[in-house]
Amino acid sequence: MSTIRLNSIIRALESGKAAHAAFSKLDKQTAIEMSDAPYDGLVFEMEHNPYDVSALGDAFQYLLNRKQIAESGSVATKVTPIARIPANGIEMNQSFAKQVLDRGAYGVIWPHVATVEQAYNAVASCRYARPKHAPLYEPKGVRGDGPANAARYWGLSMQEYYEKADVWPLAPQGEILVGLMCESTQAIENLDDILANVPGIGFILIGEGDLSQELGLPRQYEHPEVLDAMRQIVETCKKRNVIVGHPHVTAKNHRRLAEEGYRFLMSAPQRTYGVVGLAREMAGY
Repeated sequence: MSTIRLNSIIRALESGKAAHAAFSKLDKQTAIEMSDAPYDGLVFEMEHNPYDVSALGDAFQYLLNRKQIAESGSVATKVTPIARIPANGIEMNQSFAKQVLDRGAYGVIWPHVATVEQAYNAVASCRYARPKHAPLYEPKGVRGDGPANAARYWGLSMQEYYEKADVWPLAPQGEILVGLMCESTQAIENLDDILANVPGIGFILIGEGDLSQELGLPRQYEHPEVLDAMRQIVETCKKRNVIVGHPHVTAKNHRRLAEEGYRFLMSAPQRTYGVVGLAREMAGY
């Protein structure tokens, strides 16, 4: 089995760089155009857009670029697909994660996670069960066993898939990212406990839209109160050495965000140099 890192987002983060990604609808043409775009990852948005795992599987296939795969020497797509699911953390729902992972997603973003219990459930839902005496037992895996489609998409045998289908950075060889959205004052208050007590969180993604709503400042992203709340999230993540992400990177804010320590940077989908190019240039890529 190849030791080449399949998940381009993890590859960037392991190298000490920022990872660049974009949200995308379940659109075949967008997937085709994004297959060789200057992103590390593509997040298929199914929280506010329709939840359609059949369309998700199709979009994953359209990300495959045979020429790029042949030249890279890796079976993985250049741009790594992950999915944002509909279920909020409070719903403690596991089936959405199981469905997108079984289609071949390399990660799951969970909206509105605000407590230790919700965070534990999110990570556990992305892990297979294992014996109690096994290393890295916690969070106890509850993902149902049905890896055939995902293994085929990753280009692995099922046994090879099992070895790589665990959460990073808890499992160093893991290729699955668990992203938790921090988008409420309750989540900010509990964030330190979450990061201290739930291993396997790949990154925290700030949900500044919902956060600004709760603060009574809807989408006023540059308002001091909103910026201060976001600063608290960044400081807690730095304290616990957990990557923090921002979902609205623009030409106006990308330098500030990089300087503040954000390492999972998301912008609107585009194949042109644009914001991604500016961010990479600033970071010395």
